Amino acid sequence: MPRPADIGLLRLTREGRRPPVPAFATAGAAAADLTAFLPGPLVLRPGERMAVPTGIALQLPPGWCALVMARSGLSLRSGVALCNGVGLIDSDYRGEILVALENRGSRDFVIEDGMRVAQLLCLPAPPVRLVEKDALDPTARGAGGFGSTGLGTAPEENDPELYKSAEIRKNHSV
Repeated sequence: MPRPADIGLLRLTREGRRPPVPAFATAGAAAADLTAFLPGPLVLRPGERMAVPTGIALQLPPGWCALVMARSGLSLRSGVALCNGVGLIDSDYRGEILVALENRGSRDFVIEDGMRVAQLLCLPAPPVRLVEKDALDPTARGAGGFGSTGLGTAPEENDPELYKSAEIRKNHSV
């Protein structure tokens, strides 16, 4: 097993309080839970979005990033999910982590101080160079995306209608 990386963490102080250190819920958890750091409850109405403070800032080493990920139970049970799908924290960002939540459900959702609202996954992100090419090496998949491998094992399950509305398939070539 690789040695854990040291990630600098700062817990902000507000009104004499500090948030908990993000914790890993189980021994096998890949991501640590981020909690809301609030002076009182917030109501997230259906269709509404808000940035929920965590009171946590990071110092990621160069060549690392952190991803703010959704909590699957939160989205399944209440319809509350991340607005942006996944939040990306670059190694040079030093501000507070805010969790952009959206209520996709049909009822008000109350966010309480200390509620686990997202997960934090820290990963190596080696530097890359984007090199322009005249053509890309072929693969078995090619340019197929957006469900091109189907829902099962049979290639005939692929749905060409998926591309129809934007005429992507007709106009897209690599």
